[in-house]
Amino acid sequence: MKHKTISGKILYTSKKPGREGQERGREYFTFTSHEDGKRTLRAICEIEEPDPTVLRDITYSLDENDMPMDCFVRLTVGDQFMGSGWIRMTEDAIECESYGPSIGRVSQRVPIVGAYDGFGTHPIAGDAYITKKVDRSRGPHRREFRVFVPSPDHRGATPPLIAEANIQLAYVGEETVTVQAGTFDCYRYRYSDENAGMATSNGAHPEYDVWVTADEDAIFVQGGVGGYMQTWYELVELTRR
Repeated sequence: MKHKTISGKILYTSKKPGREGQERGREYFTFTSHEDGKRTLRAICEIEEPDPTVLRDITYSLDENDMPMDCFVRLTVGDQFMGSGWIRMTEDAIECESYGPSIGRVSQRVPIVGAYDGFGTHPIAGDAYITKKVDRSRGPHRREFRVFVPSPDHRGATPPLIAEANIQLAYVGEETVTVQAGTFDCYRYRYSDENAGMATSNGAHPEYDVWVTADEDAIFVQGGVGGYMQTWYELVELTRR
């Protein structure tokens, strides 16, 4: 095969009092990179805590400019089918064909109207990859990120429907990090949601720090969310071929 493959596993653990270090889920991801510059992320995300459990399947493709092309989402919540959807990005709109027991069959066409940075698919591996849109030549700084998402819920636990979110993403600097999968030179970033671009019943999304490999592959290495979530994520397996 001519494409390059990167695959790995991210462990989800808790930092909540009384649950420090306890496993609360996991993510298996694969990136395929093609000779024409296009990439596809495939991810299976399992969230065991808090209830209800979430199982998410994602297949997400980007073009040679790292802009989204299409995405498939299938979601199970509390071990019950929540919904599935196929999303396609055009020059001026995002189209979605979705179905779920609570929403029935839904067709959407959402105009883009202006520039945007990408599509938030909810896997941790995707949170890392989109940081490539930050201009690090400016040094540490923060700017607004305009993204579209298939669910504004912080765990992505609602039937796939297109929503827009405007969040803040900061470049913090360079660090060398050692995790179970190895030692990596990383760029550190920080997500914040001061304008409540992804607000739910729990409020705005808490600050979220991510460490990403300092190369073109932008692989998630470690990260954590504060606030009411108190979660930690770590790369425990990585294979490149």
